[in-house]
Amino acid sequence: MTPQTSLDELIKKVGDLPPMPRVAQRALELIRDPKSDMGDVAKILAMDEAMASLVLRWANSAYYGLKFPVSTVNQAVTYLGYRTLHSLILAASVATLLERPVPGYALERGELWRHSIAVAAGARLIAADYGNQIAEEAYHAGLLCDIGKLALETLLRTTNINKPEWQGVPFEELEVSLFGVDHATLGAELARRWRLPSALVDAIAHHHQPSQASEGAILAAAVHLADASAMSLGIGLGKDGLQYIIDPQAVERMNWSEKKYNELADRIKPFVEEADEFIRLRRSNQ
Repeated sequence: MTPQTSLDELIKKVGDLPPMPRVAQRALELIRDPKSDMGDVAKILAMDEAMASLVLRWANSAYYGLKFPVSTVNQAVTYLGYRTLHSLILAASVATLLERPVPGYALERGELWRHSIAVAAGARLIAADYGNQIAEEAYHAGLLCDIGKLALETLLRTTNINKPEWQGVPFEELEVSLFGVDHATLGAELARRWRLPSALVDAIAHHHQPSQASEGAILAAAVHLADASAMSLGIGLGKDGLQYIIDPQAVERMNWSEKKYNELADRIKPFVEEADEFIRLRRSNQ
């Protein structure tokens, strides 16, 4: 594979990558529209049996422990709220992709999914000081930041990355030298094709070099630190995690410290457990 390989050719390496389901895309658009209400969102979700079932099962899951189970999509949507619903719909749209094995990065089935949830949750917590909206956008950027790995991993399976000159080099630089593009750029292109907000696309593209981000600079910094934290905790630690370089500007921007890292480590573990529960519910719907 040469640096001249196009984004289209590399994205095809993901396999049969579907567009974001129309129902999910429309529901996300409504959630972001201040003029819409919960009833509008519920009507859209009710049109997709699988999505409606997942929303109902999630609202009634042991994770929430409702005393009186909800029985309609409208009730579930109202109970879950915009924030949880937005994250749930986006997660449902990418879960199948992220749960698959990624042997090119030495990740077994489910490891990329758990890592993505850990990064998403961590980014939300790190960005909390900037308000709920930015914190939620950071969650979504974290969830999708590594989806581009699915396009490169088949190429990495047959690539010897143990050459002495490549040791200690940031892994994204190694990707560029081998394939002409890194997984962050590929992930941003997928997000763009899914018509996700431009700040989110920018954050995904620059989550390894957050100082280069513009519109999504805060999101990129939050995701960068959360990604590094998840790696250091061994959550989704693949080949690339051993060569993760922290951007000092991100540390400064987010006022990052060892104390905050330790607090984050304790708080993201329940979200990894939640990720497993989400997959269990999703499989039971299939």
